[in-house]
Amino acid sequence: MSHIAVERNRRRQMNEHLKVLRSLTPCFYIKRGDQASIIGGVIEFIKELQQVLQSLEANKRRKSLSPSPSPRPLQLINTPPPPPPDSPFSFESITANKELGVCCNSSAADVEAKISGSNVLLKVIARKIPGQILKIISVLEKLSFQIIHLNISSMEDMVLYSFIVKIGFECRLSLEELALEVQRSFSLDPSCNVEV
Repeated sequence: MSHIAVERNRRRQMNEHLKVLRSLTPCFYIKRGDQASIIGGVIEFIKELQQVLQSLEANKRRKSLSPSPSPRPLQLINTPPPPPPDSPFSFESITANKELGVCCNSSAADVEAKISGSNVLLKVIARKIPGQILKIISVLEKLSFQIIHLNISSMEDMVLYSFIVKIGFECRLSLEELALEVQRSFSLDPSCNVEV
């Protein structure tokens, strides 16, 4: 009789722990509700988080080893340049609450960038693509932005990446160029010149 009670208690604890793991993991990592799928999805999520952490740590080490350059302000363009006629991207300027911003939309993703003090608020809405967050982080690091905060929200097959990034001293980029570079990270075309 006590063996049955011990086993029942063990199963109850396992189910509680699986519920917690499932609630902490974005839903697109977990394909089904069975135990193996939940654990497999959690493993994939942790691996991606480890890659993000390694990337951020490497960036921190690089910045601590390199001498501080003289400050140069971020260049802002009040009106976006017209996209080339064959461009899949469309731009729209945003001016609200004294914040300067721009939207760059395509069939792959919608990218919105706004200046807020010495930071940029960057929002990306797209279909879920495994590893895409690493590509975006790589683009931001390449462009001398320091990630202060990242939030990932998902619903069904869509995901929203919300970044707060600090403008680096080396940054000589318009908001439109930033939005376009993030947009290009969704392209598999190597001619987009985005190093990943």
